[in-house]
Amino acid sequence: MTLELALYQPDIAANTGTLLRLGACMGVPVHVIHPAGFAITQRNLARSGMDYLDRANLVEHDSFAAFQEWRRSAEKRLVLLTTKSSQSAFAVQYNENDILMLGRESAGVPDAVAEASDLRVRIPMQSGLRSLNVAIAGAMVLSEAMRQTGRFTSLAQGSNPQP
Repeated sequence: MTLELALYQPDIAANTGTLLRLGACMGVPVHVIHPAGFAITQRNLARSGMDYLDRANLVEHDSFAAFQEWRRSAEKRLVLLTTKSSQSAFAVQYNENDILMLGRESAGVPDAVAEASDLRVRIPMQSGLRSLNVAIAGAMVLSEAMRQTGRFTSLAQGSNPQP
């Protein structure tokens, strides 16, 4: 089992490319749940994904329902990063079977998607500020999950677990 990222109907190609690059560098699959606000093509993702896109493990799902069907069969816990949670992303225990899901840049996720998640977490920040860039938020929480599950140690030792 391995940690994974999921992007719910992403709006901005640059953020998706950045998260695919992150996934490639960390050995973490990245799921895109359609519809996206742009075509998922090399051209659209190349600026931020750079030459890492060929190394990324991109998994596309036609809908949230299709993603949920896959997730349940894979017995994965869905952890939603959301501004609507009071639970700190740094006060929970992550597991190797977690999928960290990021919502749309423009709207997050619908209530039904939030309710379908197993755990909802937020990144604590200064009062009066809404949110971080989705790629930065994903990197911060993935880093904590990787630290907790020992994934940085395995990367440092040259082991690169692939799904």
